[in-house]
Amino acid sequence: MTTLHFDENTPGTLPTMEHNEQEHRDVLKDKMTRDDMNAVGGAPDSEYPQDGTVDLRGNPVLKANTGGWKACPYILGNECCERLAYYGIATNLVTYLSHELHQNPSTAANNVTNWSGTCYITTLIGAFLADAYLGRFWTIVVFSIIYFLGMVLLTLSAALPSLKPPSGEGVVASSTQLAVFYLALYLIALGTGGIKPCVSSFGADQFDENDVKEKKRKSSFFNWFYFTINIGALIASSALVYIQENVGWGWGFGIPAVAMGIAIVSFLIGSPLYRHQKPGGSPITRIAQVLVAATRKLSMKVQPNGKHLYEADDKESGIEGSRKLEHTEEFRFLDKAAIPRGDEELQGTRPSGWRLTSVTQVEEVKIVMRLLPIWASGIVFATVYSQMSTMFVQQGALMNVSMGKANIPSASLSIFDTISVIVCVVIYDRFLVPVVRKRTGHVRGFTQLQRMGIGLFISVLAMVVAAIVEIERLKLARRDGVAGNPQDEALPVESLTIFVQIPQYFLIGAAEVFTFVGQLEFFYDQAPDAMRSLMSALSLTTVALGNYLSSVLVTIVTEVTTKGGKPGWIPNNLNRGHLDYFFWMLAILSILNIIFYLVVAKFYTYKRVHNAADVGEDGKPSKSGYE
Repeated sequence: MTTLHFDENTPGTLPTMEHNEQEHRDVLKDKMTRDDMNAVGGAPDSEYPQDGTVDLRGNPVLKANTGGWKACPYILGNECCERLAYYGIATNLVTYLSHELHQNPSTAANNVTNWSGTCYITTLIGAFLADAYLGRFWTIVVFSIIYFLGMVLLTLSAALPSLKPPSGEGVVASSTQLAVFYLALYLIALGTGGIKPCVSSFGADQFDENDVKEKKRKSSFFNWFYFTINIGALIASSALVYIQENVGWGWGFGIPAVAMGIAIVSFLIGSPLYRHQKPGGSPITRIAQVLVAATRKLSMKVQPNGKHLYEADDKESGIEGSRKLEHTEEFRFLDKAAIPRGDEELQGTRPSGWRLTSVTQVEEVKIVMRLLPIWASGIVFATVYSQMSTMFVQQGALMNVSMGKANIPSASLSIFDTISVIVCVVIYDRFLVPVVRKRTGHVRGFTQLQRMGIGLFISVLAMVVAAIVEIERLKLARRDGVAGNPQDEALPVESLTIFVQIPQYFLIGAAEVFTFVGQLEFFYDQAPDAMRSLMSALSLTTVALGNYLSSVLVTIVTEVTTKGGKPGWIPNNLNRGHLDYFFWMLAILSILNIIFYLVVAKFYTYKRVHNAADVGEDGKPSKSGYE
């Protein structure tokens, strides 16, 4: 590709402080050892990272002293404690709203859903600030403090008599009590949303993807990152739930608040070891500039192979903290934004970004457009995942929940999903990847797209197993005479133990290890360097949209199947319904989603980094992971 360049030092322009800093960095970079080449990827065997990472002050960092697994324990410790804090609230929040704030079940359920959705929507706020202005480190610090303040306020609202309503029938929380509680709750939502897309990306920043050894370790990092999430969730869903219901809510919320404080301390202790990607300015502005500049040049034609397109005239791209990207052939309309007109040629200053953009900036927009279909395929998977907290719970409540003299809450079976994730991460990272790597030659074993596809297939099996379990439950309900009428209160099928649900929870957990972890890694790896937090946030929004889609499907199914006076698939008395049909429907939707996914994965073009040591996820950047 032939590119035209604008010289930063054209006569008539004055050197700036940024230029002097860049000159200083270039001098340091010139000291890097470039004689030895990596045998696999061809990257310089340098004592400095080749991905543009710097220290907290913006200076180049030494590989030997920073990043890698030296830095990750502090990041993983932060994530484990933060997730313990989050799930310490989320797991039993509906119980607190119902029993302590005396809300009716439907109101409590809606409030929990609204709060959970907000936790994922606010990821976009934190991601934007991290990529555009603050950087991931300071975004995590700022929003962690907000998070901690929310946790302290929530603890006070549960511990101080003046901030919680007294127990008793017909008691309603005062407006002041509700205001304090919801202020605390939504400070937590803002805090957790702000850091959620940044922590995994910041951890991955500690590994130089131009170094083959570090790239392999980065892939392993995402597995252990998800492992620590579930360690925190396991403690929250077991020990903390017990404390909340048997010791008190002050302690039950206070311990997560302390955990969040430990998370902040753990993160700050590791500060000298971290590598930092510099924020690149507003990604939304850069996207808009490409669209506007391309629209201005509708009549212009793009030459074959992207000849004569404009690119910045230095080693790095014109976007702070971002490497140059190679031109690709898709979405050629956008290439018009990088075609210089006569009045935009070298005249001593750079042209307006709204008139001419670089190839790298155009490629950023192309990458986002390529990622959207992959992102969309995650929504149906998230819908299947959401059944653990909805239909699986209702199904389990109508089985024999006794274990000896104790009764097992049906919601507590989600602990088997957590255990499944913990076990499967170890098996995947320590056993499966090495075996598959020997057969495929890929550093990661499976490509990221293959990994996500396997998870989608496992999710179909989970719905099939849930449907078969429900068929058996309905058969036994009729045999035992507990089917009743559609409007009756459903009676449990005592001849069927709730533990028959364990396989479907385990399958969901295994699917998470493949799809959710693969999605985390894929969106980080394929995102433009200066948009990684934003793309991580985008991938997380599938969870919220999956929950919303599940609600829409339930509404539609109820409306359609109850016509003509029929009880429908999901009546009040599930013993007279057909929840199995709902699970079969999700299985069919998941199969259709897999077909869609295979098509978009087949034609997906991997990000191509200029002069990268290993530009492609599968070593062949212009081909899909399914070839």
